[in-house]
Amino acid sequence: MSSNILPQLESLLASEKIPLQQFSQSQLESLYIPFAHWLASLHDNRPLVIGINGAQGAGKTTFCKVTGLLLEQLFNKNIVSFSIDDLYKSQQQRQALADQIHPLFKTRGVPGTHNIEQGIKILKQLGDQNITDCLIPVFDKAADNPLPQTQWKPVKSHCDIILFEGWCVGSCAQTAEQLKHPINQLEEEEDGEGIWRNHINRQLQNSYAELFSMIDIMLMLKIPDFNKVYEWRKLQEQKLKKSLTGKIDNTMNDHDIKRFIMHFERITRHNLENMPERSDIVFHLNNNHQIQSVDTRLKG
Repeated sequence: MSSNILPQLESLLASEKIPLQQFSQSQLESLYIPFAHWLASLHDNRPLVIGINGAQGAGKTTFCKVTGLLLEQLFNKNIVSFSIDDLYKSQQQRQALADQIHPLFKTRGVPGTHNIEQGIKILKQLGDQNITDCLIPVFDKAADNPLPQTQWKPVKSHCDIILFEGWCVGSCAQTAEQLKHPINQLEEEEDGEGIWRNHINRQLQNSYAELFSMIDIMLMLKIPDFNKVYEWRKLQEQKLKKSLTGKIDNTMNDHDIKRFIMHFERITRHNLENMPERSDIVFHLNNNHQIQSVDTRLKG
């Protein structure tokens, strides 16, 4: 590994509060760097869109930052990385959905609570060689609202590779039979008639499918099992809470986290069952967040 990259990697992991040993040098050299080299080799004359799926807490953001750093520093690629989370609608917009369709849409997260048209526009702009300026929205999870446009991330030059991550990126719709019965307490008590989950499913069939069709390579960070979602989401909230010095604290307690995760359970479980066979690459995670094995349907 280049001696110049290690200090930057250490700084990156420190900012994410991740021990360097979680990214051992042997794993970096045997997995991350070859993966970055492979992505770099795929880039041709247009931006390559990499979709990265993983349950809450799977480490998608860190994976993108490490991969992006390697691509930029070792392979001289211009990287744009953003999350579907940054497409979340405002509290006011979600409240309108809650009033018009179902109260559960007040909570951010599920398909229907993102500004998908904005996501499609961003990918089109990034893919247009005649456009050099693009703004990537930023969502403030602590305030539960998008930041003002003046604080969005500007992209001032053409990009080579786009890393597009999110818990539901690449997700597909379920069948009517699969939607028939509630799968947890939230659905049973607050969506007994299935209005909420059926509307979510229609979003996956339509606008979300259009957005995900723009992905060139689909990658999944596969957690060991669904029970890890609560454990790792709790770690995320603790990290977020520590970063809120002097800011409004809207982080969740244990009860809030459990209820929040129920909103995501149906799609997360569905992804764990079917996304590995729909993904081009699957990174299997162990209980310590480390990649223990890789499956690929691609050659090269």
